[in-house]
Amino acid sequence: MRLIFFVLQLNISMMSFKKLAIRVVLTLKKIKSLEEEIRIVVSEAEDVVEMKISAIIKGHSWTFGILPHHDMLPVVEKMDTTKKQVMEILSHDADQILELTADSLIGASSRNDPMLSDQLKDDIVQGLDGDLEIIDKRLRGPTSYLDIVTISGMGGIGKTTLAKKAYDHLPIRHHFDIFVWVTISQEFRYRNVLLEALHCISKQRVNVNTKDYDKMNNSELADLVQKNLKGPRYLVVVDDIWSRDVWDSISQIFPNRNNGSRVLLTTRETDVAIYANTSSHHKMNLLDLDNSWKLLRDKVFRLEHDHPPELEEIGKKIAEKCQGLPLIISVIAGHLSKTVPKTLESWKYVAKTLSEIIASHPNKCLGVLGLSYHHLPNRLKPCFLSMGDFPEDFQVDTWRLIQLWISEGFIRMSSGSRKSLEEVAKNYLEDLISRNLIMARKKRYNGEVKACGIHDLLREFCLIEAEMTKFMHVVRTPFPSAIKPNFRRFSIQKPIKDGHKLFPPVARSMYWFDYLGLPFEPRIKLLSILPIYGITLPRKIWMLKNLRYIRLGGATYLPSPRIDNNLVTGMPNLEELYGISYSSCTNEVISSTPNLKRLIICLTMRIHYIPYRLLDMSSLTKLETFKVYCKGYMEDPIKIFVYPKSLRRVSLTWCYKFIWEEISSTFIMLPHLEELKLKHCRAKNYIWRLTDKDIFKSLKLLLLSYPNLERWEASSDNFPNLKRLILKNCEFLQEIPTDFGEIGTLESIELHDCRTISEDSARNIEQEQEEMGNNILKVYIHSSHTD
Repeated sequence: MRLIFFVLQLNISMMSFKKLAIRVVLTLKKIKSLEEEIRIVVSEAEDVVEMKISAIIKGHSWTFGILPHHDMLPVVEKMDTTKKQVMEILSHDADQILELTADSLIGASSRNDPMLSDQLKDDIVQGLDGDLEIIDKRLRGPTSYLDIVTISGMGGIGKTTLAKKAYDHLPIRHHFDIFVWVTISQEFRYRNVLLEALHCISKQRVNVNTKDYDKMNNSELADLVQKNLKGPRYLVVVDDIWSRDVWDSISQIFPNRNNGSRVLLTTRETDVAIYANTSSHHKMNLLDLDNSWKLLRDKVFRLEHDHPPELEEIGKKIAEKCQGLPLIISVIAGHLSKTVPKTLESWKYVAKTLSEIIASHPNKCLGVLGLSYHHLPNRLKPCFLSMGDFPEDFQVDTWRLIQLWISEGFIRMSSGSRKSLEEVAKNYLEDLISRNLIMARKKRYNGEVKACGIHDLLREFCLIEAEMTKFMHVVRTPFPSAIKPNFRRFSIQKPIKDGHKLFPPVARSMYWFDYLGLPFEPRIKLLSILPIYGITLPRKIWMLKNLRYIRLGGATYLPSPRIDNNLVTGMPNLEELYGISYSSCTNEVISSTPNLKRLIICLTMRIHYIPYRLLDMSSLTKLETFKVYCKGYMEDPIKIFVYPKSLRRVSLTWCYKFIWEEISSTFIMLPHLEELKLKHCRAKNYIWRLTDKDIFKSLKLLLLSYPNLERWEASSDNFPNLKRLILKNCEFLQEIPTDFGEIGTLESIELHDCRTISEDSARNIEQEQEEMGNNILKVYIHSSHTD
């Protein structure tokens, strides 16, 4: 109990320390060092407690007193020492802490930041002509009221450069009477912004006396700024703003005289841009390959633009690896310009070592993006760092990322909140996307993010920060010297033979992207996350009681949990099991994973050699998602499962020789079923005829992809709550049931490469509904060929 009490005390001390840090700033090294000591000692204490609990669960007796638990003494002593250090700083911080003014926020000012020099900013100009045209139209537009024009985008994308080009653009110079440039950055000081504005004004107005500024308070300075901006048509650039609160505090100093004045605002935070002007904002995109190569070429070869033709192909490959971020392109170009001689071999070497070159310029590259990370609230930092778990260019499905965050314990419910963990996690993801730290790689028709990823430069920052803070250790070489014992999370992105022998017993999460050396040692008792690929699992996996997530590649065999005729207790915490073979799905496996929420089964080509047997999943009362992939021939696989009533999503792929009426009779029995997807499923018959009794009460999404369906006889009563109907490559289907237009909840019908007659029937349904005043239903037709 004393140990648990100390864990709680240290957590409270850490929170107190962070609250203090809002008011004051220690040196960066001291903050990181102390926070790291607290984090390590808390983690070690949690490990000892959980290992003891694990021993108790396994049947070892617990005895009171300190002697039987001497292994806890070093942790307790370390906690005592760390606690004293924290309390000493909290009580004696006068000589160690730099006081900030009351109107400041903690952060490093990029205005005085050597990370990105003016020369580097000037180099980032290629590919901004289209952006400049858009900004120019907004700034010189006909509206007379004060318009807030916003530019948003990730760090290093060229927001400040675009603003500077607009600021210096000759037509804009002729349009406005007075120009003001203020830089906000993370370190916001209201008085400094006012002084910066007045210094700009004083250079253009003779009636401003700069000598009196020091005698004025903030209110007087603000009045003076307003007074000088009331008459002329002004353009004020507010560069690098980070929060809504900052905008609220400075927006009042810009008078609206209905004379066409403008404020141009740049920010990394999309939500800040939208907050400043909800009607429209300009989001900068990464450069395409042509403009990336032009920027690289112009920087390396300067004004002559004359380059050896043999370098163009490799130069474009280098530019492509920079992934459209001008900051990286400029840094790499600077490196290439110093490379002598400029030969094909030397440029090939740069292409191979691009990551190392970027890492060797931490101030210019990683430091710039680090500002975005350090500005994050603490709840979002582990979610962002977890993106380093995945290899380069890896696209992760949104639902999977959310489940991983929940399993890792990154998602916290606020007191009194009625949101589910999934809803909170989705809000976290939207926040990180808004901050331009995570990129939406794929989107659904309704704008929801289907898959996401991260820029390689941000990923490199994640890896360095995660290693430095002991958040995660990533193995990127096939021969690591050692595995760090204080790490709980590991990502294995290169093959390591017998790698499991290197990992500590306290490992919580392992992301395995190669099959060698898998971690099935019973000593790794606290493991909860295990995404791996393409192997046969050993029976020892059943000893990992804390596993919550297993993702396997292909039809992986999962052995029975029975050892020597004794049934192992199973994995009671397992929520997702992805990619196991049907042959390994025994009733023992089902009963040993009672809390599954997602189950994905593969039926392999060898399945027709396996005798028919029924798999009863009715005991999985928490199962919400069930998917079947048939990789070989098996007649009517729908019949071999008993489905639990809890299912909300069912997906069948490559199922053959069923009859359409079985789809109705089987799945209308699931009262909570919301999504039904049939992909490459070929039935014995060609007509799907639904009766009045065939009602999918809760179904919201129905997808048919490559079916052999010719006629579909159904009414609106069969699908009373359907929202989306998706038909892909329905090459035989004659028409969509006309009565579907009467489904009051139906929002969209999507057709991909279907017959013209089907497309026409969808258009007719939409037109009929529009004539009746129903503008909710939309038809989307995507066709790459015609009949």
